[in-house]
Amino acid sequence: MPTTCMPQQLLPETTKRKKDRIVVDEEIIIIIIIIIIIIIKSKDREVSSFNSQVIVKEEMGNRFTCMTKKETKDVGSRSKRIGRSQRKLVAEEDLHLQALSMALQQHQLSQRFEGSMSRRIGSTSSRRRNLSDSFSANKQVQVPEILENIKVKKFILIHGEGFGAWCWYKTVALLEESGLLPVALDLAGSGIDLTDANSVTTLAEYSKPLTDYLVNLPDDEKVILIGHSIGGACISYALEHYSQKISKAIFLCATMVTDGQRPFDVFAEELGSAEHFVKESKFLIHGNGKEKPPTGFMFGKEQMKGLYFNQSPSKDVALAMVSMRSSPLGPIMEKLSLSPNKYGSTRRFYIQTLDDRALSPDVQEKLVRENPPEGVFKIKGSDHCPFFSKPQSLHKILVEIAQIP
Repeated sequence: MPTTCMPQQLLPETTKRKKDRIVVDEEIIIIIIIIIIIIIKSKDREVSSFNSQVIVKEEMGNRFTCMTKKETKDVGSRSKRIGRSQRKLVAEEDLHLQALSMALQQHQLSQRFEGSMSRRIGSTSSRRRNLSDSFSANKQVQVPEILENIKVKKFILIHGEGFGAWCWYKTVALLEESGLLPVALDLAGSGIDLTDANSVTTLAEYSKPLTDYLVNLPDDEKVILIGHSIGGACISYALEHYSQKISKAIFLCATMVTDGQRPFDVFAEELGSAEHFVKESKFLIHGNGKEKPPTGFMFGKEQMKGLYFNQSPSKDVALAMVSMRSSPLGPIMEKLSLSPNKYGSTRRFYIQTLDDRALSPDVQEKLVRENPPEGVFKIKGSDHCPFFSKPQSLHKILVEIAQIP
């Protein structure tokens, strides 16, 4: 018998009479539980350690929920503690109602477009078997097929200002599952690199972890570079000096500058002129003393949330808030020297993010127009950090670019 569901307008929160019975199958129950956990956990300000074992579950396209095994065991005890207070109990009931409403809406959509849940997924055992078979098929058929069309399998992931290799954790996992070889690097003074960011004054110094990696590559090996945000300047620098080691370069909502341009100039629309920023910005860091020129910058938490993470999951935002470091100022104020026979001879691709507040779609379009790459791809609904907000969409584009002959 097909699963039935009452229309949303017949489910007012205040009514006590419910003449129709809502039948919710196993999948909807799972959705409800997950949504409740998301809402409750979003109230907490705790951030799990990297050393914990994390279970990652992707819901509705590109939305991730990260939860440690310990947390899953603690949910029940937390609910009991909430029940001790009448005020907290009311709040919890409200959360349950919200979660139920969201789950039922999702259920209605699935019925509208794909038929009833019972017809679509069958029994629990059948569903598990189908999922297992599909996973095995992906492993045995799709992955080798993808790899056959990809000549260069090694991806070097370069983060943007303030970030570190940690920000690529979803992308690394997805690429590895596809049989590819991702390597996420920390730039100088970033992530867990021990360099004092205040001592990094040039783009060459900032990019040294990347250039060192390229220098040590075997002569017959090439890589695909991916640069995010200011990381685009680093891969531009690498293209100019190590073009023979680079198969393709992918600029991810990044500073794809032209010859003689500063990386900072790309952000002038949001931050003002470089001269004004250096003199007036409250986000500057004077590592050598107030009387000396600024050495770095770091936005406040609210500014970062507004600029970078307007579409990112709350847990990824929390991770970023405790992981981001100040950025050296010198490298982004340096004018790049890019030649037609080196930088200009390389294969460049650009990925635009269409809900980006740090580097607006208009600015990204201008970059592409003034310095045309070989190909342009767009991610709808992504903020400045698609590795958080749209990891699956980003992954598909990366694989697609890698497959281009």
